[in-house]
Parts: sequence; C-alpha cells; structure tokens
Amino acid sequence: MLAKATTAFTGCALSRGTAASRTPASLFATKSYKNRISQRNVVSNAQKQKSGKEQEVFLGVKGNAQLLGMKGADEETDVLKIRIQLMKPVTWIPLIWGVLCGAAASGNFEWTPRDVGLSALCMVMSGPLLTGFTQTINDWYDREIDAINEPYRPIPSGKISENEVVGQIVGLLAGGLGVAYLLDTLVGHETPTLFWLALLGSGISYIYSAPPLKLKQSGWIGNYALGSSYITLPWLAGQALFGTVTLDVVILTMLYSIAGLGIAIVNDFKSIEGDRQMGLQSLPVAFGVETAKWICVASIDITQLGIAAYLAFGLDEPIYAAVLTGLVIPQIIAQVKYFIPDPIANDVKYQASAQPFLVFGLLTTGLAIGHHVNSAL
Repeated sequence: MLAKATTAFTGCALSRGTAASRTPASLFATKSYKNRISQRNVVSNAQKQKSGKEQEVFLGVKGNAQLLGMKGADEETDVLKIRIQLMKPVTWIPLIWGVLCGAAASGNFEWTPRDVGLSALCMVMSGPLLTGFTQTINDWYDREIDAINEPYRPIPSGKISENEVVGQIVGLLAGGLGVAYLLDTLVGHETPTLFWLALLGSGISYIYSAPPLKLKQSGWIGNYALGSSYITLPWLAGQALFGTVTLDVVILTMLYSIAGLGIAIVNDFKSIEGDRQMGLQSLPVAFGVETAKWICVASIDITQLGIAAYLAFGLDEPIYAAVLTGLVIPQIIAQVKYFIPDPIANDVKYQASAQPFLVFGLLTTGLAIGHHVNSAL
C-alpha cells in the first residue's frame, strides 16, 4: 500500500514553451533538468511516431494506454488526463488486490455494506491516493531519466508545470494519510495501525525515488522495497482493517514480496538505456539481460511454489496449495513463450499474460490463511 486535500505551492509556474520558465522551489530544481526541458523538442520524429503507434489502442479504446500511464504513451494536453497519467492507474491494481487478500486472510470479512464500504475506502487509500503519490513522486525524481527513456512523459515533455506536480504530490500524500487515520477511527483502533502503515509506505516511496538514498539505484534493495510495498503493505492494511496482523503473516507476505521483486525486475528491462546513462544499477544493467531475466523468473516461480508447500504442509491446506500450484503453471508458460526469448520487447505481453495468475495466487493464499484462522476457532 504504498500510499502516494490539495495544497498550494508557492513559486512561479512553469510557462511551457516560453523563456520565462521557472522552478517552483530550489529544493526540487536541477540545472540539468532545465536543460533537458529546453531540449525536449529535439526528440526525433521517428521516436515520437513509434511511441504513438505503440499506444494507439489499449483494451480496445484509443488513448487508454496514455491515460493509464503505460509505456509509449501518445500525446495528451488535457491537464486532468495528464494528472491521471502521472498517477499511473495501471499500477493501482496490485495494491487494491492486496487489500482484498488481507481482508480475506483476516477471516473476519463479511459481505455486508459496512465491510464492503470499509474495504473500498481502504482500496482508495492504497491505490489512487498512496500509489498515485508514489508514482507521481517517482516521475518527479526520474524526470531526467524519462527525458531519455520516455520523453513523452508529462514532466520531461513540459505538459504539466512543476508547481502542479509538487501540489499533486503533497495533495495525494495528505489525502492518503487522512483516509488511513479515518479508517483507524471507524474501526476503533486504539493504535492507528493503518495510519502507521500508510506513513511507512509513504516513507519507503520517498527513499525509493529521492536522493540521497534513492533505493532504486541499488537493484536488489530497490526492487525488494518496491515488491514488498506492493504486496506486504496493502495485505497488512486489509488484514488490520478486519482482524489482527500476526508475525507469521508478516513473514509470509515479506517472502511473497520476493515474487514482487521479480515483477519489479521485469519493469527494469525497458529502462536499461536510461539507467545505464544515469548510473543506476538496476539488475539488467548490473548483471546483463541474460542473467537478470533468469533471476526474475526464479524469484517469481520459486517463491510461489515455496508458499504452496507452506500452505500444504505448514497450514494443512492442501486444496489451496494445489490451486496455487496450478496458478503458477500458466505463468511459467508465459515466461517461456514471451519473457525468456526477449524480456525487452515482450515485457508488456508477458505481464498481461502472467500477472493475472500471480494476483489470483495471492488471493488463494489469503483465503487459505483465512480458512485456517476460522478452522482454529
């Protein structure tokens, strides 16, 4: 549940395409970024045409890929759509799903209007607000890399002012933390568990993207931090909302986050050129494409098979273990068909083919834990 209401930031707005451009605050400004903004129009026409072609249609509707914040977005000028693109709605899905898995694992969720409303509010916190915060702040600190890898993105292209970006970052963070505290109040938590989880996730988001730590510069640490934030934190939020977070569940979700590390590696292949130029040690840069792709598939597959074994022999839930094992098989098929032959060209195809089975595996694990909890009562 990396958690990512509006706050105005003082400073001169960036006047796109004029000589009067200014940064909103010296804290966020870099000279090299200004230079990249001033040079953004030198991107080749061929590159622009390529990105437009790649993202002309998604899910059957022209322009959807741009709105969802996917790679190769087409041009957009509507400010609201640009703000949504910065928040990358396509990345909200794992966090929203994680809340559902945690609620299932609590063993206490019921299909009542109250529980459905609470879970929906928790999903809004985890997805649009806090993941939106994470993605926006990541784009802010990646603006120089994006000027190389994805120059059509809202910030390097200058389609949104720096003031507007900073205001969005602050507004989403405030909204996410506020909703977390509201949820704690609604369920009567003496200790504001959800607020602290939201604050922890927000802190990880910041140090993942921002200097001086910028965890994403370190392939292993950065990818695991990202994976755990996408799996462990939303799961714990959903479970804390309806039940009690126990040490064994924390450990299990942190182990599951190794699979999340693999998913994060998949996303690194598209950015090799920019990461190398900026000195970022992503795993594909540090180990090369061939080694990194095998690290990726091993972390995803071995983790899930290990958890299936735990469900079978540790929790005595053989049916759920068999279902989870069955869900790993199509992921391996997608790896063999798309990812292993060419992880750079086929990253989107692979994720679209394999990740639905991974997220259903997460839910299967949550249901298994919930069933185990209720059986022990």
